[in-house]
Amino acid sequence: MKTYALFQEYIWLVNTIHKAEDGITLEEINRRWLQTEASEGVPIARSTFNRHRDAILDIFGIIIECNKKNGFRYYIDNSDVLEEDTIQNWMLSTMSVNSILSENKGVHNRIVLEPIPSDGENLHKFIDAMKRSVRIKVTYRKYGEEEQSERVVDPYFVKLANKRWYGIVHKPDDKGHIFVLGFDRVLSLELTTEKFRYPKGFDPIGFFRNSYGILSVQDTPVEKVTIRAFGKQVYYLRDLPLHPSQEEVATEDDYSDFELTLKPTPDFYTPLLSRGPLIKVLSPKWLADEIKRQHLEAAKLYEEYYRIQDLQNK
Repeated sequence: MKTYALFQEYIWLVNTIHKAEDGITLEEINRRWLQTEASEGVPIARSTFNRHRDAILDIFGIIIECNKKNGFRYYIDNSDVLEEDTIQNWMLSTMSVNSILSENKGVHNRIVLEPIPSDGENLHKFIDAMKRSVRIKVTYRKYGEEEQSERVVDPYFVKLANKRWYGIVHKPDDKGHIFVLGFDRVLSLELTTEKFRYPKGFDPIGFFRNSYGILSVQDTPVEKVTIRAFGKQVYYLRDLPLHPSQEEVATEDDYSDFELTLKPTPDFYTPLLSRGPLIKVLSPKWLADEIKRQHLEAAKLYEEYYRIQDLQNK
């Protein structure tokens, strides 16, 4: 069996077993498997199933156990790992979507996906440098600037955010300073022969734990932010929290208050501003003042534009 088809089978097994709340027998698994096009009418033999269990553990870290006391029903013993932000889960999620698409080719033109840039060459070089533990020389241009800058940095890890790839790097001559490079602003990236040591115990996921998005300014303190949501925004925030730390702390008939613990960097302003009058920042005051200022600046732009339009039309 080809590697891709094997992966599809692994994904199908994980999803099928995970959805079975009370566990599922191999007989029930095969009953569902034979209803798919991928099965080609051939059931999964027990020996094959056991090999798949081992492979799923090795690749995704997912443990499929058997409850012999409950009719030999299979279940995922560590289902909490399916909620973690790891490359394995990203692969699992991506291939789950691919599996759905391949099973529904007849309506493929009615399934619309957002494109994710590959940033192929630079991403490949960056990951290669991570594997070799060698520094990279990067030529970089910030948004809105003509001047280019060249740096030699330690490639720590990569992150996909908002449909863009980023490289998180450390500058050797700037003790402890870690910053983010957007691959779309990298003009050139080359591997050097200079080795670096990846810090023991460094946690890439933890690095962004208190961040809203891709910005993790090291000298920005973590703060408690309280926002008030009105109307439908209450339900949106309940279903799609702005941050993992979000908690609903007060509920009234016409609004709810939510508390978040994070670094309120400028990229956090966007989701607050985009909701207009349906979101109000209660604290900290400096953030409430900043959001208010930006709303007023936007209002001035509209007023000025239509004032000029009215004068031209007279």
